[in-house]
Amino acid sequence: MTTLFSAIFLISSIALIISVLLQEEKSEGLAVLSGGRDSVFGSSKSRGKEYLLNRITTISAIVFMISALVLAAI
Repeated sequence: MTTLFSAIFLISSIALIISVLLQEEKSEGLAVLSGGRDSVFGSSKSRGKEYLLNRITTISAIVFMISALVLAAI
């Protein structure tokens, strides 16, 4: 059982690291407030690469936390 959760922990941590590193920087500093490329309320989520990376990051973070809790309890 420990081996299974250790493998899940390792795979989810690698997926989390890679998905975070592949994401593009979203902050433009104060240019967002002054009407830079996107306004504060005008940004919309597209179903492209950015959406997929956000989903992968969220899912791998949840799996990572659950497997870490299970490994600590074992």
